[in-house]
Amino acid sequence: MKFQILITFLLSFSLTSYTKAQSDTFNDRIQETMLNATTFMVESVSTNGGYVWSYLPDFSRRWGEMEAYKTMIWLQNPGTISMGHVFLDAYRATENEYYYQAAEKAASAIIWGQLSEGGWNYMVDFAGDRSLKNWYKTIGKNGWRLEEFQNYYGNATFDDDVSTDATRFLLRMYLEKLDPKYKPALDKAIGFILESQYSNGGWPQRYPLRYDFEKHGFPDYTSFYTFNDDVIWENIDFLIYAYLVLGENRFLEPIYKGMDFYRISQDTSGAWGQQLDMQMKAASARTYEPTAFLPGATAENAFLLMKFYQLTGDTKFLEGVPKAIDWLEKTRLPEDKTEGDRTHPTFIDIESHSPIYVHRKGSNSKYGRYYTDTDDKNLLSHYYGKTRVPLQKLKAEYQRISKLTKEEATKNSPLMPAQFLQNETPQKYYRLDANDNLSKIDKDEVLNILNALDNDHRWLSKHVYISNPYIGDGVNSEPTTAYATTRVGDETDTSPYIDESEQEYISTRTYISNMKLLIRYINSQSKTE
Repeated sequence: MKFQILITFLLSFSLTSYTKAQSDTFNDRIQETMLNATTFMVESVSTNGGYVWSYLPDFSRRWGEMEAYKTMIWLQNPGTISMGHVFLDAYRATENEYYYQAAEKAASAIIWGQLSEGGWNYMVDFAGDRSLKNWYKTIGKNGWRLEEFQNYYGNATFDDDVSTDATRFLLRMYLEKLDPKYKPALDKAIGFILESQYSNGGWPQRYPLRYDFEKHGFPDYTSFYTFNDDVIWENIDFLIYAYLVLGENRFLEPIYKGMDFYRISQDTSGAWGQQLDMQMKAASARTYEPTAFLPGATAENAFLLMKFYQLTGDTKFLEGVPKAIDWLEKTRLPEDKTEGDRTHPTFIDIESHSPIYVHRKGSNSKYGRYYTDTDDKNLLSHYYGKTRVPLQKLKAEYQRISKLTKEEATKNSPLMPAQFLQNETPQKYYRLDANDNLSKIDKDEVLNILNALDNDHRWLSKHVYISNPYIGDGVNSEPTTAYATTRVGDETDTSPYIDESEQEYISTRTYISNMKLLIRYINSQSKTE
């Protein structure tokens, strides 16, 4: 019997050792793949430490949201900032200094592109202002549906989380090793966010304020109070994080004013516009964004009001939620007009509260025009006229949140005075990646990513966004409807579209996605050990 027990123990020990050896070998392969892929991106793809979004394998053409010069990098996700974040995440998961050095290079590129006021534009051109202005006068101007690139403002943008996320990344770099070399650029960026806030708590889309780009009778919208792409919320969210890790009391007033702006900007009907003019009225923006209320923005803002109650315990933030729900119920499309889970029009007229639909005629940026009517046929593909609104989820969340006491609601609020009881300091404890999903990851999915890396250490992708090369301004002035529902107009339109061919590309989006999954796998393994 003792002999059988010994044999069983030895077999069990051998199997355990074999399994651990297999696991170690697999983890080694993951780390080798990650490092090889990163080395290729850093040493063969980057421009002065920065990135665009996609490249032809021979680097003869490259694209951010639009085609880029070889001297340019893009900051918008999935560009340089996102690459910097994933480098830092990889460094934390592996403790390999190469990833930190890659993040340093990305940070240097971002700091180089920081504007004197402290914020950032969508892209950086290392060839300087003259080159960037030429890009705007050619490629940018001819992107029909990308009106934000049709004018050179010379200022910074909060659109697509550009300036806020750049600041967030610099804060991460500063906190990682408390390296003071990042403090001047970080302080300037934080100062920019604080300075650009309006006295009533809102933020504009771009700053310093400009008013010089009117298009087809639409005013320059970039100084308006902007909810679009979470401009106001992203600034509030960043300031809350900065308050946690830097502990500076000066952040509190801008945070509270920012939250209160959502409450005071709600229309009496219960709705919100995507942007508001200086009289706090819903306003137009790009020529396919008419003066309107938006069900999508209204639902998002209602969710945020509930978040603000959980941050502050002040019931005034809950008062507007039932009004928003009621308005969303009233503006739901009839069943014969819904399309799957698209239950609401994208735009609602502010007077009649009836649907507005946007269409276009023409072939190119020079002669093409957007217009509105009440016809829900032939809708734009790039800014669809019907939208998804999680109304049932909103109603259920309100029922849950409204029953909480102040103490229950704010028990995890970072704004409530409380002693810090963790073993580390806040600078080390509060991590932007701390809430990453560490649920079980399919090992086969990891293996597919490992096997997808080619012999040149590239993860190549198909069907990325590309564009027509710039060949000059449009010449076709016919008000055709041939491009009414396409993403791109004629051959002069430099707007992006998906390449449906089998052409392969180097893609930062693919690199980031693959790296995030491998990092998650490493982190999940360390949690179970």
